[in-house]
Amino acid sequence: MKVIAFNGSARKNGNTAILLNTALAELERDGIQTELVQLAGLTLSGCDACFTCRDRKDKQCVIETDPVNEYVEKVLAADGILLGSPVYFGDITTNMKALMERVGLVVRVNGDLLKRKVGAGVVAVRRGGAMHTLNSLNHFFTIGQMIIVGSSYWNIGIGREAGQVETDDEGMQTMRTLGQNMAWGLTKLKA
Repeated sequence: MKVIAFNGSARKNGNTAILLNTALAELERDGIQTELVQLAGLTLSGCDACFTCRDRKDKQCVIETDPVNEYVEKVLAADGILLGSPVYFGDITTNMKALMERVGLVVRVNGDLLKRKVGAGVVAVRRGGAMHTLNSLNHFFTIGQMIIVGSSYWNIGIGREAGQVETDDEGMQTMRTLGQNMAWGLTKLKA
């Protein structure tokens, strides 16, 4: 089994990566292979609504100027997906939105290829906007007919400066529980 996580933060190893890595560590403890993809430093294009992916049905986006087609392959190979974003003006980052739009459309028009995989959103927040951001991430999973994994609290960690989420004891425990719950769910679904 494999879980792929996407860090939508502009900070490669900031708070969002810390939260995702905390959940991934729990999955690894249960023998599940993991991978963290960092979107920092990239400029991903949003969907331009050309619908070539629908017409071709080749599991590819027509835009080839960024690595989104590689990410489509990664989500198709995975049993579970984590999407992580910090809160930018009350919502997800631009790169995360572009990833969700393009991967989401490609997999939907090619036969709902994420159906019944597991997923969860993870949010790093300084102060406000966490719930809206988490909801935005979770919409990717619900429209894809995926199973959303929950935790002991909302999947958020509080911190502004890089590393600050590590002082949010409840947020860190929430990520550990999220990883444990995702591992349990994957195991049950594969049984």
